[in-house]
Parts: sequence; C-alpha cells; structure tokens
Amino acid sequence: MKGRPVRFQMLRLAAMILALVCTPPLPAADKAHPNLVFILTDDQSSWSIGAYGNRDSRTPNMDRLAREGARFLNAFVCTPVCSPSRAAILTGRYGTQLGITDYISAKESKAGLGLNPTVKTWPKLLRQRGYTTGLAGKWHLGGQPQLHPHAFGFDFFTGALGGAFAAKDPELEVGGQLKKLTGFSADVVMDAALGFIETNRTQLFALLIHFREPHTPYAPVAEEDAALFRDLDPAIPLVPGLKTNQVKNWTRQYYGAVHAVDRNLGRLLAKLDEWNLAGQTAIIFTSDHGYMIGHHGMHMKGNGRMALEGTDSTTRPNMFEASIRVPLLVRWPGRVKAGREVGEMVSNIDTYASVLGLLGFKLPGGWKQEGRDWSKLLLGGRYTPHEAIFGQYDLHHDTVGWLRMIRTPDWKLIRNYVAGTPDELYDLKNDPGETRNLYDDSGHEKTRRQLQERLNAWRRQIRDPLLEKQ
Repeated sequence: MKGRPVRFQMLRLAAMILALVCTPPLPAADKAHPNLVFILTDDQSSWSIGAYGNRDSRTPNMDRLAREGARFLNAFVCTPVCSPSRAAILTGRYGTQLGITDYISAKESKAGLGLNPTVKTWPKLLRQRGYTTGLAGKWHLGGQPQLHPHAFGFDFFTGALGGAFAAKDPELEVGGQLKKLTGFSADVVMDAALGFIETNRTQLFALLIHFREPHTPYAPVAEEDAALFRDLDPAIPLVPGLKTNQVKNWTRQYYGAVHAVDRNLGRLLAKLDEWNLAGQTAIIFTSDHGYMIGHHGMHMKGNGRMALEGTDSTTRPNMFEASIRVPLLVRWPGRVKAGREVGEMVSNIDTYASVLGLLGFKLPGGWKQEGRDWSKLLLGGRYTPHEAIFGQYDLHHDTVGWLRMIRTPDWKLIRNYVAGTPDELYDLKNDPGETRNLYDDSGHEKTRRQLQERLNAWRRQIRDPLLEKQ
C-alpha cells in the first residue's frame, strides 16, 4: 500500500514526459509565414517624415524602414478620422458598411457603439492560423466588455479602449485592470510591445502597436525628443492670413511627438536584431489618416478647424490630400526589396487583403472585403491597380458633413451632400496643392460628370445609405 503513491507519481511523471515529447513544437516564423509587427500612428501625414521629403523633422528610423524596405508614394485612407479608418484597416470594409462613420465619442462608447464582434478581422484570422496576437496602445473601436480587443482576435492587450490617453503617465488597461503607468506614453506602449515579443519570440506572433502620438496634445514628450526642435524655425505652408506663430509652435511640438515614435521604433528594430528576428519579421508602418498644420489654413484632419487670423476655429469638413495621404512603409529583409518605391495608388481599405497576402494566406470565404492585395507588388503575382481611390466621411460631431470622394491620379471630386455646403473638383496634375476649386467651372463639366458616374457606381457597390442623394 505504501508503494502505490510512488508508482502513481512515477506514472504521472512518465505521462507528462511523453506528452512533452509527443507535442509538436509551437510554430515559428519562416519564409512563407513571417512574424508581423503592424505599427499605426495617430494623426501622422506622410509630409512629416524625412523619407517623404521633410527636412525639418527627425525620423532616422522611419527613414531606415524606407531604405531597407518599400516606400509607398501614394497611400491614402478611406476616411480621414480615426475610428472608421481603424475599422477599415481591420476589416476591409468602409465605415458606412460597419455603422462607424465618425470618431466614437466617450458618450457613444458608453452607449455601446463600436465594431460588431461578429466581423472577421484579420487578427482573428491570424490567431486561427496559429499566430499569437497582441495589441499595444489605442483601440477606439468600442469600450464595452463585448467590444474588447479580445473579442476581435487579440490574445494580449495593453492600452486604452477609448480614443485618447495622456501623453505622460497614462492610465492604461494592463492584464485586464486599469493602471496608472509612469513615463511618456510612446515609451510605455513600446515597453508593452517589447514585452510581448520577448515572451512570444519562439513562436509565430502578430503584434499591432498603436501609438497615440502625434495626436494632440503633442506635448509633453521626453526632453530628448523636444530639445531637437526647441530652436527650430520650421517651414510651414504659405497661406495668406495664417496664424504663423501658432502654426510654427504647433509644428515644433508635433515634430517632437513624431520623434518620440521614431525613437521607440529604433528600440524595436534594435531588439529584433538582438533576438535574431529581423529576417523573420515583416514590419508595416502607417497612420490612421493624414494631418494638417497650416495646410489650407487649417489645423488637424478631416474634421479640421480654421487657423487663420480673425477667424474662429470653425470645423471645416474636408478630404484634402494632407488629410487622406499617409506614410506606408513595409520591411521584410530578404523578401521585400530594399529601397523599393511603389507609385501605384493604394488605400487602407486594402490592409485586410494585403496583410494576409504578405503573410502567405488566402482571403477567407464568407467575408466580403473591399480591398486589393498590394503585397503582390512586393512579392510578385498578378495585381490589378486601383484606377481610383474612394473615400467617405459622415461627420456628426461639432458639425455635420456627408462627404464622398473619388480620387484618380489626375483628378479629385468631393461631394458634400449637406445642403448649402460646397462641392469640390481639383485638377491634381496641374494643381497638386488643391488651391483652385473647379467644380462650377463649365470647362470641366465633362470631367465632373464622368467622375460623378464612377462615384455613383462605387456607392451602389457598397450600398451607400446616401444613394438617394446624387
């Protein structure tokens, strides 16, 4: 009788050893299915990056991604504000198809507005295919328990469910509990991201890093970020009546916030090298939409406010180039050619198809997404380029706007279906700064009509709720 517990323990130990021997190892990244780090900044237009021509900003690590990977020259968003843009990134569907057409306010979040948990996000699909998935940073697609990131395919989450958190000492969810953390937010978010990678570096992982920077308020940032621009006299848009001093001050602070992201990107790249993961990890760097600091006499994005002397900060709904154009950098050493420049127009509605394509997976059945797989431009394969990029934005905060857009390489038509608001037509080839609205110019009536027909066809395709408005 005394020997039975010993025999039982020996049998149990043998079973455990057998289980360890027979259990297949966790999958690791390879040339077919790499790890993924998807980096999304907030309110960052491509004009803020050295690799896109800025000579005042300091972005050595973003520039490094461009040198060591591919730089997309014509990347756009389908909605120039955060929540619908982020929803499009994760699902491949437009905001009107998802019921999210403007940023989700705190009141709306409390009432349960957010992304429907039944949607097929690409993180959810990657988890089904063996990836360990994580999100560090901003969510802003629903604040109720049923709309938590865990419901959309994330094994790990450290960040904020809402649209904003403090630039310093933020209160974030960590391990399911709200905690006030010490440090600047860009550093705190990257700390969480690096912790996730270190824990999961022996298996396939997909990590999304959603910085709050360079969203307002731009400051405070670490002294090493702010000091670089304190004495800078930055180049700003030349707009008559612009609040020059204010715009220059905003620009200096904005560059400090951009540098905070860049500095932490450097931390990430160093760790991937240290852990021998660089060649096994695809990095995508982009932003949720563009931004204006003085452009067209405005400040911010698609819901930008006027920044001219003698005017109040009236919201001016827009889909100007600065509001919809974003950086898109892709690095995967050994697979994506270093220094590649991609001139084709792409949209963030393409993210769903392109992430899956880049990682070596086919699109799933049973989920209609609207994008095209731009990874074929980088890895090879048949790619049908966009002849036009489409956009939409239905504002209901601060003001009302019902914007629909078609952008071709040469032209942009923007319709605002709120009575009494101007429609816009720009000749991008001859007027890339969008300074002359040609909508009412009889000499361009044919172009306007053709663009409108194409815009209407797209609206029918996505079942636009404003179809009755032509």
